[in-house]
Amino acid sequence: MTARGQFAILEAQPARGVSYRKPAVLVPGYTGSKENFLPVLEPLAAAGRTVVAIDLRGQYQSPDAPDRAGYSPAALAADVLAIADAIRESADRVHLVGHSLGGLIAREAVLRHAAAFESLTLLGSGPGAIGGERAAALRRLVAALDPADGSVPDDRRALAALVRQQWHDEHEPQARADGVDEHIIAFLKERTLRTCPVHFIVLARYLLDCPDRTGELAGVVAAGLPAQVVYGEDDDAWPPAEQHEMAARLGAERACIPGAAHSPAIDAPVTTASILTNFWNAAERRQPTVHSCGRLRRAAQDGPPGASADSADKVGRAGSDSSTGMAVTDKH
Repeated sequence: MTARGQFAILEAQPARGVSYRKPAVLVPGYTGSKENFLPVLEPLAAAGRTVVAIDLRGQYQSPDAPDRAGYSPAALAADVLAIADAIRESADRVHLVGHSLGGLIAREAVLRHAAAFESLTLLGSGPGAIGGERAAALRRLVAALDPADGSVPDDRRALAALVRQQWHDEHEPQARADGVDEHIIAFLKERTLRTCPVHFIVLARYLLDCPDRTGELAGVVAAGLPAQVVYGEDDDAWPPAEQHEMAARLGAERACIPGAAHSPAIDAPVTTASILTNFWNAAERRQPTVHSCGRLRRAAQDGPPGASADSADKVGRAGSDSSTGMAVTDKH
């Protein structure tokens, strides 16, 4: 429960000992949910901290907003701040990670109240509006669901029927053609049909029109907030070069993950978890690390690292994950 209501979460805690490090909040992308972070929850929690992956308002298992205003970037950022406030308990700040659209919402939250956060990670997220084929797909979706551009009241039952039809006509056949396992298709169907169709409309328009606020965020980073930009080398949402340039504009650390595409937490969970854990630990010590494409090393003046990142990269490429214990709770 938060000051802005209830939200669905997955909470991971160390199976042994206590959470002695500062907690983290993970914000998913447009068609995603908290489950997109499942592969990294175990290794992140094993490092000694509570990690909470959320569903945004109207996304999968979180309650719907009463109207379009409840899905505005400002409203969703306020939700993230309320969730962070509810989980930090004795910690004064939390680490914040936003994937794809979730990175844009995380940025809004930081710009509203940076003091709530120990660090910010933009994961597969860009500086502004999305382009390419993903933008074309969003335009087709908006044309189908919202041809009047919000000038008529939203009929959620009719919109849900349109989403259901699109799932059966397009997305499910494509998933089968791509060889996706049947149990995963069943989950994707449930998640799609349980997400509020107004959520899809409002946030599709935001992704198409989102302003570039990198300059504003760079001011927050310059004032002392540790930030990093992490992306897969094959990201097909915001091009890797665009994310690289954004990191430079922010004065933020950068990590490019070999073999990963738009969802590094799924494509390379061990590497992603290693990058996040090293960055979070350094942020808590206020000792920045230096990242290059798929490699981590301590800045030269700080001396050699305590562990090799090369081995983590090899494990990430192989697709395996950590086997340490973790307690995960699904909460609403």
